[in-house]
Amino acid sequence: MKQVVQNYKSGELAVLDVPVPGCKPGGVLVRTAYSLISTGTELMKVSEAGMSMLGKARSRPDQVAKVMQSVATNGVPATYRKVMGKLDSYTPLGYSLCGVVEQVGAGIDDVKVGDLVACAGNEHALHAELNWVPKNLYAPVPDGLAPRHAAFGTVGSIAMQGVRQGESRLGEVALVVGLGLIGQLVAQLLTASGVRVVGADPDPARCELAERLGAAACGDPASAAVEAAVAELTGGHGVDQVYLAAGGSSNQPVELAARLCRDRGRVVDIGKCRLDLPWNAYYEKELDVRFSRSYGPGRYDPGYELEGRDYPIGYVRWTERRNLACFLDLLARGRVDVEPLVSHIADFDDAVATYQSLKDGDLKAVAVLFRYAGPAEDTAEAVAPVVTVPAVKRRSGSVSTPARSATAPVRLAFVGAGNYATSMLLPHLTQRAGVELSTVVTTTALSAANAQRKFGFAEATTDLDAVLGDTSIDAVFVVTRHSSHAELTRKALLAGKAVFVEKPLALTEDDLADVLAAVEESGNDRLQVGFNRRFAPLLQEAKKRFGARTGPASLRYLVNAGRLQHGSWYLQQGTEGSRFAGEGGHFIDTASWLLDADPVSVYAVATTGNEVGSDMQIVLRYPDGSTATISYVTTGAAGFPKETLDLVADGKVLRLDDFVRASLFVDGGAGRRRWVSSRLPKARDKGQSAELAAFIKAVRTGGPMPVPLESLVATTSATLAVQAGLAGGAPVTLARTR
Repeated sequence: MKQVVQNYKSGELAVLDVPVPGCKPGGVLVRTAYSLISTGTELMKVSEAGMSMLGKARSRPDQVAKVMQSVATNGVPATYRKVMGKLDSYTPLGYSLCGVVEQVGAGIDDVKVGDLVACAGNEHALHAELNWVPKNLYAPVPDGLAPRHAAFGTVGSIAMQGVRQGESRLGEVALVVGLGLIGQLVAQLLTASGVRVVGADPDPARCELAERLGAAACGDPASAAVEAAVAELTGGHGVDQVYLAAGGSSNQPVELAARLCRDRGRVVDIGKCRLDLPWNAYYEKELDVRFSRSYGPGRYDPGYELEGRDYPIGYVRWTERRNLACFLDLLARGRVDVEPLVSHIADFDDAVATYQSLKDGDLKAVAVLFRYAGPAEDTAEAVAPVVTVPAVKRRSGSVSTPARSATAPVRLAFVGAGNYATSMLLPHLTQRAGVELSTVVTTTALSAANAQRKFGFAEATTDLDAVLGDTSIDAVFVVTRHSSHAELTRKALLAGKAVFVEKPLALTEDDLADVLAAVEESGNDRLQVGFNRRFAPLLQEAKKRFGARTGPASLRYLVNAGRLQHGSWYLQQGTEGSRFAGEGGHFIDTASWLLDADPVSVYAVATTGNEVGSDMQIVLRYPDGSTATISYVTTGAAGFPKETLDLVADGKVLRLDDFVRASLFVDGGAGRRRWVSSRLPKARDKGQSAELAAFIKAVRTGGPMPVPLESLVATTSATLAVQAGLAGGAPVTLARTR
């Protein structure tokens, strides 16, 4: 299928061939009939992409702050790869469309194949021939409503949410500053509510359009016409609400709002304009400044948008989906008219030229629609307190290593192509001889196409079953969200593939048992979990210098994890497990590797109550009496190193400082000795490259996997035991079955 994309680094716009998205449970696959260009938001993104790197940085200071934090945590080279990888990727455009349901995912019963729906979301209602849309981001189109009008549903919801924030009442007077697409819709919605509207915009054509659609008076904000209209309609008191629907760097809209709003009136910011509030003016009138967040309650909440959890109507009357349905109803009943707003309808194939005309100013428009060809005949297939450490059982007499030519390249498939895969794994693999990147599989079509373009995959698809059935593929990398790791690993093992799965292997004991059942059923034990720190060259050298132990050891591991950004999917504990369940295996595996054993018990306590998201202390006991204490904290200083480790035994102390520097202090017969890593590494090397090399070698030669399966299982069980220990408040024994 085709999709409109943009490269944020170069500014390039293109209509790209990408795989058809899979129809996941909880949503529908929609074939687009019309999609709407937001001439404000989208053109701002297009313009930013054309800026220099300095210009991009100045326009997004919030992103610059994130980059600086990443530099402090991960170092310059890793941050550079991550940032440039993001910039030099195709990103989607679009967020408002109307189309026909082509497939219905599991759990959906309110629409059927062939129904017309309006869709919202900058990840789901894209300028693309097909989109997968979750339940709370689509609404059925009322009978008789034209598809091109229903395509306005998302921007209509944005305008509606702004009007709701203003709490307008019958008979009041409102000022709408900025009469672009959103401002025109705000003016119509207010008029439909019995509110008299004054509009302000420097474009006479937009002012005339707003008056034709019901505004009482409109004019240039720099002229006296707007102020005179407000004085006449309000008896000199000022408007009840001001709706800021303008963009740009001028502070004029904010100053105009203060001048024309009545005492204790409301100012609602809908657009992205400068907000340097003149303190005296706003203080003296005690103005109520409010923000309108996009389409309404539910926006930016993954539980609502992605998982389909609705808010009870008694508590949240107007959610994203209910706003969308309400706006469609107003359109169908003729209370809002969007036809006069349509300045141009372009064929989807002409998308790049249309954007360029808008950017250059050759096409002056309030709203522009893309029109798509009729439905194609082909359709996409659906994609479908004692913790027991389970024993690893292999089928008797089975052959776990498939025969392959020693000279043939190792052919790899990637399931998932997110930030970690594209910044920490694929760059190493593209530089390795004897490796062929065969296929990348994602549920989002554009991410597969990006990975194919950047890393040279032979194919990109959303069809996992076809990849698992391809006998020429030697190994599968599972680099998806945590909740899918166990099931995807199970399927790949049953298909006879060697599997590299990023941590965690499993989020529950049942998931772990399912993976091991697949090993027993298939006889395929070719599994590696991405516990890369044991492969870090600096830590390998330090352990070698420490030497063999004669007595128990004490290990302290401080993980200064830091706070998560708002909206991070790590916060989706209901579906993706706790943050520690996701990454804690790293630290447990490192401790166990340094101590040459698997833990026999786990004790965990949270510093602010037994909550998985709190700072935690985890104590691991080992068979020889050694202990490892992992302090996993999120409340530390951002400038402090992320990982520091001390290992003490036999008169020796090993110190690791964030994979940048290592030291060894030794007391012995010859007196005191000290070793310090001879020079600072060029970058923090946490072992990804060496781990991948070991995995590829094992696949190529048929030799043992880099880490024994029993150790991977023990680490996973210990990680799960942390959650059980927090819940129970007592040490958890790790009982091994036979």
